[in-house]
Amino acid sequence: MAEDSDLEKTEEPSGRRIEQAREQGQVPHSRELGTFLVLIVAGSAFWMMGSWFSQRVMAIARKGLSIEPKFMHEPAQMLPRLADISGDALLVFSPLLALLLLAAVLPPFFLNAWVFAPKALVPDINRMNPLTGFGRMFSWNSLMELGKAVLKAGLVGGVAVMLIWKERDEIFGLLAQPLEAALAHAGHLVSFSFLMLVAALVLVVAADVPFQLWQHFDKLKMTKEEVKQEMKEMMGDPHVKGRIRSLQMQAARKRMMASVPQANVIVTNPTHYAVALSYQAGMAAPKVVAKGVGAIALKIREVGAEHAVPVLEAPPLARALYKHAELDAEIPSALYNAVAEVLAYIYQLANWRQEGGVYPVPPRDLSVPPELVPEAA
Repeated sequence: MAEDSDLEKTEEPSGRRIEQAREQGQVPHSRELGTFLVLIVAGSAFWMMGSWFSQRVMAIARKGLSIEPKFMHEPAQMLPRLADISGDALLVFSPLLALLLLAAVLPPFFLNAWVFAPKALVPDINRMNPLTGFGRMFSWNSLMELGKAVLKAGLVGGVAVMLIWKERDEIFGLLAQPLEAALAHAGHLVSFSFLMLVAALVLVVAADVPFQLWQHFDKLKMTKEEVKQEMKEMMGDPHVKGRIRSLQMQAARKRMMASVPQANVIVTNPTHYAVALSYQAGMAAPKVVAKGVGAIALKIREVGAEHAVPVLEAPPLARALYKHAELDAEIPSALYNAVAEVLAYIYQLANWRQEGGVYPVPPRDLSVPPELVPEAA
């Protein structure tokens, strides 16, 4: 039962899931909203600019129907004349075309679905599968589209019948009016009726937009297993992260061990801690080139022995350096005096190896502040 519940899509889609869907071109869209905006813009344009359109169209019609005698004797001039009339018509209807184009582009903005997804342009062979298409015909989405179509037909048809019945006297009155007045009045009636029919679609849009949003996010719902997998991908799989951290530590350890041969001295606990120090002329203070405890401390001493790096047993100083000095960083100022004594001894030891004489005495009771010395392991 638990496995079945993990496979049910009960979890809300995450932001990453929604963004991935947008990249695939999967965004909410409402055909009803697009249709409504195009129709309402067209109806409003005719309502506000109807007289201007009618005047310009009539002027173009007169120009097209009046044929001058010179064109009758020169047929070659007919084509340029047709192009001239077509240009006038395009110029007249260009504002309407621009408004319709804007109305067609606006719906995605209202649904926050404006996205450029090249992946959506890739042909999908599955859409050409007859079995898949047959299944879509009897899907829940198809039933909803059928319901919306019936609702629109009934709603628009009912509003049309009401408008015709209400305006029946004015419609029959057009027969008694002069032609130009009748045309203007008819245009007004048609525009008003068209706007009322489109306004009736507001009910369809009000029902369709929330449904499309719900359906879109419902399709993107995730199973509990998918949520866990996404969290692993975002936060990183603990096993993978542990492996990466282990490899990083190994690489850092190799770089650290490669620096041990350049150290001037290795300060030890003597067995638990080991800290390799380096100091060259021009440096502001000695720095730690390697440090470790346990097996790493043993490895530092082994590498130091292979390259003849001096080793000094100074437990308090070794513990203080390990605790308070960062790798590849200068030692704390509070340990300057103690480390200076150690380096002085190392220089004396180097001179003794070259010139002989009295063997230098290793420093004892180094001046290490007690508060910097952690408890011995």
